[in-house]
Amino acid sequence: QVQLQESGPGLVKPSQTLSLTCTVSGGSITTSYYFWSWIRQPPGKGLEWMGAIAYDGSTYYNPSLKSHTSISRGTSKNQFSLQLSSVTPEDTAVYYCNTRGSWGQGTQVTVSS
Repeated sequence: QVQLQESGPGLVKPSQTLSLTCTVSGGSITTSYYFWSWIRQPPGKGLEWMGAIAYDGSTYYNPSLKSHTSISRGTSKNQFSLQLSSVTPEDTAVYYCNTRGSWGQGTQVTVSS
């Protein structure tokens, strides 16, 4: 069973870059045909898929977020990361990493000065 754990700062100032990391255990991020996603849920709203990185390093983004979203990976550490630039209070949300039905516990990120 794959397990995922998000980590990163809980508070980010507006206009700064949010950086989160998902550490994967119980499986490799290079396993064929696995896709590793970032998903967020703003307060009072539904889940929003932000993007994903595939087993081969290919990346895919939500078109509405693509201009300020970047997903990368570190294969030696079996981690993948999210960077969201120029954040605003509207980026306040619980951020989750996900693959094939396995979810991290989520991490609350608040954008506030």
